[in-house]
Order: sequence, then structure tokens, then C-alpha cells
Amino acid sequence: MKLATITQAGRTKAALVASDGKSVWPLEDFLGRPVPDLTAIIAELDTIRPQLKPAGPGLPLSAIKVEAPIPRPARNIMCVGKNYHEHAKEFTRSGFDSSASSAADAIPTAPIIFTKVPECVIADGGNIRYPAGVSDSLDYEAELGLVIGRGGRGISKADAYNHVCGYTIINDVTARDLQGKHKQWFLAKSLDTFCPMGPWLVTADEVDPANLDVKCWVNDELRQNANTRDLIFDIPTLIATISAGITLKPGDVIATGTPAGVGIGFTPPKFLKRGDRVTIEIEGLGRLSNSVA
Repeated sequence: MKLATITQAGRTKAALVASDGKSVWPLEDFLGRPVPDLTAIIAELDTIRPQLKPAGPGLPLSAIKVEAPIPRPARNIMCVGKNYHEHAKEFTRSGFDSSASSAADAIPTAPIIFTKVPECVIADGGNIRYPAGVSDSLDYEAELGLVIGRGGRGISKADAYNHVCGYTIINDVTARDLQGKHKQWFLAKSLDTFCPMGPWLVTADEVDPANLDVKCWVNDELRQNANTRDLIFDIPTLIATISAGITLKPGDVIATGTPAGVGIGFTPPKFLKRGDRVTIEIEGLGRLSNSVA
């Protein structure tokens, strides 16, 4: 099942997306009550799911605007650094990595967790703002994102997938010069518009997160091409690690890390410029495409 947050006639609402992605049905039509976005029904999705049975044609995409599936997460987006083997190596070689001193410790021994502010989320098709005067080293990171459906603390690896509602695509846009200057990642990752997300949320029952192709193009150049099989720390490990002392809540978003091929992995680096378009495709989840402006 694909779900989205849309804007129709000036109102934002949650919607069911047709399997072909070409039309939608507002959830309020099934439930008889307003559902302003997906965050409002994440916790009760299992209960209401039997009611989400379309009858008749849906609204064409031309009649609505697709927003980010979780337009404003209630809490910071939780992110994982250096979670693909080859990316960990390229990042350490780049000179921007404050978490490693040499190639010998490029691969982390425990998940590296940082966050992005909720306000940096934008939708598919939205513009990534070039932060003139703040950074001139803009980079992209294609990532599989997951949304927590059932909260909890001290979640075991064996039970972790039962807490996932679904998956989406995230572009963890990064100001590399700020990342190097401040020796931490929060500021570099949280500038306005630095978290494109979407286009929709695909429910967990339709996704094998341990075997998904992840691709990213800048304009027409394929830069990233990997599979989630290459994750250093899998999703159960990430959920168990974060929830060990932090209670996860329905609607929390976790970005699972990016593979090799980011801009700083090239010699010289290939940073984003105004007019560039970043397109990310993850198997079964659709495409997320945003331009730099």
C-alpha cells in the first residue's frame, strides 16, 4: 500500500495512492473525518487499513500536489552516518570525517547517529535552496528512510521490523564545508530545505528493506548505485541501538545512511551547483527529484 500527504484545493490531507502512482483517494473519504497528514494516522494504520478500499476513480495527480509523506516530523529526523562500507571509506579519504583519523578506523564499530531538524523537510519537486554566503560545498546523499509505526523503548532486534510502518526516500543534503568546520554534522545537515523526502510512504509489508537497489543521478550522471545488502548496520540494529535509551514514537523518521558516490567521493569533489537536479530512485519506492535553486 502506498500512502501520501497531499494538498487539494488548499487543504492538506492524507491519501491512498493507486498502485501505479497515477491517482489518489483522500483518506477522509474512507474514514468520514479529516486526516490532515499521514502523521495523524500512523499509529492506527493497522486498525483502519481494512477500511481503505477504493471504489471508483481517484483524483488524478494533476488535481493535487504531493507533499512530503511526513511533512513536519514531530521530532528531529534521526540519521545514520557512514553506514555503507564503500561510503565509509570514501568519506574518511575525503578529509571531512571527524569520526575517523585514518583508513584503519574508517568502518565504524557502532552506529553513528545524528539528527536533522524537522523544518528542513521538503517534498518531491521542491527546490533545494543554495545557501549562498553560508556554504559553497553542497552535497547529496541518497538514503532509505523508515517511519516508525509502533513506538517503544528497548526494542529488540528480533522485534524491530514489527515497529516499522513503512519506507520512503530521503536525500540527506549536506554542506560539507560546515561539516568540516564545526567537526559535527547537525548544522551541516539541517539547513533549510536540506531533507527532500518522498514521494510517498510504502507500507512495510510491500518492501524487503534488506535488498533494495539505491540509485542517484545528478542531472543525467549516475553517481550512486548500490544495494541495501551493503549496509554496515542493518535496520534491526539501528532500531535497537536508538531505542535502547530513547523511546521511539509513531511517526519518527530514521534515515539509514548513504552508499558510495557522493560528491566528496570524487577527485576533485563534484559539489552541487544552482540548476543541478538530484534524482534518487529506490526499488519499489519510486523516485524523488529536486533541483538546486
